Amino acid sequence: MTMSPAATTTKRMALMLLKNREEVTREAVIEAVDAMIGVQPEVDRPGIDRERLIREVEAACDVWVDAPTALEGDEDHVEWLADKSASITWSFWSRYRTWLEEEKDFAPAVVRRLDDVTDQILKRLEDPTREGRWDRRGMVVGHVQSGKTANYTGLICKAADAGYKLIVVLAGVHNSLRSQTQLRLDEGFLGFDTQRRRDFDQTNTRMGAGAMLDAGFHHVHSLTTSAEKGDFNRTVAQGVGVTIGGKDPVILVVKKHKSILENLTDWATANLAVVAHGETVARVPNVPILVIDDECDHASVNTKNTFDAAGAFDAEVDPTAINAAIRKLLNSFDQSAYVGYTATPFANIFIFKDGETEKHGEDLFPRSFIIGLKKSSEYVGADRVFGLTEDPARGIAYSEPLPILRDITDSEDWIPSGHKKTWIVPTEIPESLRRALLTYILSCAARRARGDINEHNSMLVHVTRFTDVQSQVREILSEELQYFKDQIEFAGGAKPPALIDELKQLWTDDMAPTTDAFGDESLPPVPWDQVLAQLHPAVSKIEIKVINGTAQDALEYYERRKNGLSVIAIGGDKLSRGLTLEGLSVSYYLRASKMYDTLLQMGRWFGFRPGYGDLCRLYTTPELQRWYKDITLANEELFQQFEEMALSGGTPDQFGLRVANSPDGLLITARAKLRTGTKLKLSFSACD
Repeated sequence: MTMSPAATTTKRMALMLLKNREEVTREAVIEAVDAMIGVQPEVDRPGIDRERLIREVEAACDVWVDAPTALEGDEDHVEWLADKSASITWSFWSRYRTWLEEEKDFAPAVVRRLDDVTDQILKRLEDPTREGRWDRRGMVVGHVQSGKTANYTGLICKAADAGYKLIVVLAGVHNSLRSQTQLRLDEGFLGFDTQRRRDFDQTNTRMGAGAMLDAGFHHVHSLTTSAEKGDFNRTVAQGVGVTIGGKDPVILVVKKHKSILENLTDWATANLAVVAHGETVARVPNVPILVIDDECDHASVNTKNTFDAAGAFDAEVDPTAINAAIRKLLNSFDQSAYVGYTATPFANIFIFKDGETEKHGEDLFPRSFIIGLKKSSEYVGADRVFGLTEDPARGIAYSEPLPILRDITDSEDWIPSGHKKTWIVPTEIPESLRRALLTYILSCAARRARGDINEHNSMLVHVTRFTDVQSQVREILSEELQYFKDQIEFAGGAKPPALIDELKQLWTDDMAPTTDAFGDESLPPVPWDQVLAQLHPAVSKIEIKVINGTAQDALEYYERRKNGLSVIAIGGDKLSRGLTLEGLSVSYYLRASKMYDTLLQMGRWFGFRPGYGDLCRLYTTPELQRWYKDITLANEELFQQFEEMALSGGTPDQFGLRVANSPDGLLITARAKLRTGTKLKLSFSACD
């Protein structure tokens, strides 16, 4: 059953009691839980499951995150944060940190590391009160679905506290990602619902960190909202009457669209930009701007050939539109800082660092710093899903993959790998997809049996990029799901339908043995009779949706967070760099790409799966599994090289990454983004 309010409160209090301990023993957990149960009203204690509480608190305290590593640029930078930290009122950050601890149940070690990492990034930006012209360019490299949004939300909170006046978040190219990013910043940074009112006042609908008891009022303005049409609009911004550079910070969450970025720059510089002595470009003085570029390897990189026949940089060649618009925005302010976030930095490290023009300013190479974030111990990434092949030459040890991979070998007749948008999908689905659907139903029921009744549950069906074909898949799966619902609803008779026997067999042969294989005390075995009892309420909640990139896709999870959303999401390109599928447990994946970065970004199944990792499954082809193993090995080597370079004091300029070639002919990234890359053939034959 779902934890009672008293149990939830007890858990949070126990975690607060333990949060400052570097090492937490089981005995300390039991002592903290028992102490916090003791302070609860006697009438509430029967509703508290002590053993479950101990298990969940212990799991939260058994999380660790290593310190990040960094490459520092060799340029003019004034150290400032250590000297000024004590004099800054960290109001936005303190509220956000408390919200993560008390409302979002972040593990204490994760919050401590987030505090440290955001300090590491902030100190590499410039002091926003520093006079004169300065410009910082950095990149933060994390892992797919590993919490990068939480990281830059924390950075934004601290930057606003420190004095950055204008914050622009570049949030992908689709409405769904922009809306989802705005929603998360509404919760974590703004504290109010931007759909109700863009500029903050005390009567606005508060949410997230702003809705906590005694959260206080934090004055900040947002000129964008989480609505479908909530992107930047110059007319609306002028009507609000907010002036940038005033007492309160201003934030905008915008798509990477040429017209939006150009209008934003024109609005932000109107009546404020001046031409300083000796300059030819008008810039805004004394309004420090921070630009956060989410998925900075996507759309932001200049893909035009800017080199002449002799291989020299040609400043007369205009860059691609979005790249030019971002650079012009930064170049329009005397004081600017740019931080790109990505899990796939392959394109960014090949940006030509000297690609500067008078019209657009310099390119987006992260010359100031590159920071590599470490995975937390609870993160399920490519190395855990697909394992690692031992490679002594690269210093990579063998790693066993999680027992959640399942082969798809029967899909070619249903959705051929080279199908066109006119493909007519056969109505009879492959057995592998039918099994995946049944697995998802079992996963939802088992989570309910473990007490996760009001949590989100998602299944990903990623088989085509064509919207017309996706619509056909939706209709076919809707009929299949309805059949399952009907069979399960009337399973209580004297003779249960054959589907129940099939589900029981799948549970016995696959699901239960996988839980045993995990050997994790936080994932207790669930008897079949408990799963059976939850089948009907679980399957009744399941809906099927085609993810088409609208803001509503993102809003669904937020608006229905109290009761949990169970959804089978059918999508293509919009899901490769877009909406996070909350509570994703089962993925059915056929889409292929020949590029490392695209394949990694399509891996929506990476991330955090607290309390249900053993119930997750990835159905895909043996070929794609082999490709992902190649990518995982190359990615692991990339991070190892980054570590070695950081230890030796290397700079971003010197970071000559040697991304491993794939034996299957995979590309590092799009060819247009590799213009400054150099092929190297490495040999150890001359080594002793």
